[in-house]
Amino acid sequence: MPNRLNPVPMVVLAVLAVSVSSVCIGSYPLSLKDIAGILTGQMDGTMEWRVFWHLRLPRVIMGVISGGALGLSGGVYQTIFRNHLASPDLTGVASGASFGAACAIVLGSGSTAQIMGGSFFMGMLSLVLMLLMVHFSRFGQTGSYILSGIIISSLADAGLMLLKILADPERELAAIEFWTMGSLASITAEKLLSQALFILIPMLLLLICYQQILILSLGGAHARSLGLSPKLWYGILLSLSTLMVVGVVSVTGVIAFVGLIAPHITFLLYRRRNSAYFLLCTLVGGIILLMADIGARSLAGGAELPLSVLTVLLAVPLLVLLLCGRKEGYHEANL
Repeated sequence: MPNRLNPVPMVVLAVLAVSVSSVCIGSYPLSLKDIAGILTGQMDGTMEWRVFWHLRLPRVIMGVISGGALGLSGGVYQTIFRNHLASPDLTGVASGASFGAACAIVLGSGSTAQIMGGSFFMGMLSLVLMLLMVHFSRFGQTGSYILSGIIISSLADAGLMLLKILADPERELAAIEFWTMGSLASITAEKLLSQALFILIPMLLLLICYQQILILSLGGAHARSLGLSPKLWYGILLSLSTLMVVGVVSVTGVIAFVGLIAPHITFLLYRRRNSAYFLLCTLVGGIILLMADIGARSLAGGAELPLSVLTVLLAVPLLVLLLCGRKEGYHEANL
């Protein structure tokens, strides 16, 4: 394979550029001069200082982390299952976490702590149920995970529909609908500090385990011949991916398609799967989510659009291109 230009520096610069733009844009705009004054201590205690440190910067950081987690999860799923339609929703975790948040809204007080706790609990319960079904399944490893995810997603969606019927139309139903479409509007410095580690730790571990991910993509027989236990490593890698997704959903709600399209964009840029591929999936996911968040804050004239509206609009042209394009070489993996 001919040498290709390493896109990592270019993508890192893109992350920084989009992050700075996201810090500046909002209902209370900040200029580059304001940001320089805040960072040098010349604007301590001002409204700009409070907006930057308590709202805008935590929102941008969480956007990068959340988008990166979804992008990396998508890269892991698509590589392990050798299926370019795989995404974090495959395991049913996102649907389970949404159901947990809806339970907190309708059956509880709907506080932030209850929503985050309910989302995290049901997301992890979905993972446990999926692993149990896979353990007792007679299908092949890949088919077991996919079918189990479909079952869990269907059950969670049915429960969510029931809760929508029971919800108060004027308050609870609107909260559920907004949660299922995702938003960074409620992110504060406190939420960032409390949830970031739940996402960053499994993210780091997955980036370290890239060789195991690539070996599993060769199939169970090849993995065993290379001394890897497929069942054990499927469980480990999917558990780490699930922790990331649950951590994101418990704070931002469900954000569609980021985990699906980030790996596709990465592969179009890089055309290889190695450690840099998974890092690029992470960075590209962060860029997609920040771009969607900028649009969510600036396109509705003072209101804020749900993130999934924008991520779907970003995803559709790419999916049409992939549908009409060539498939050769897509599943090549480079150890």
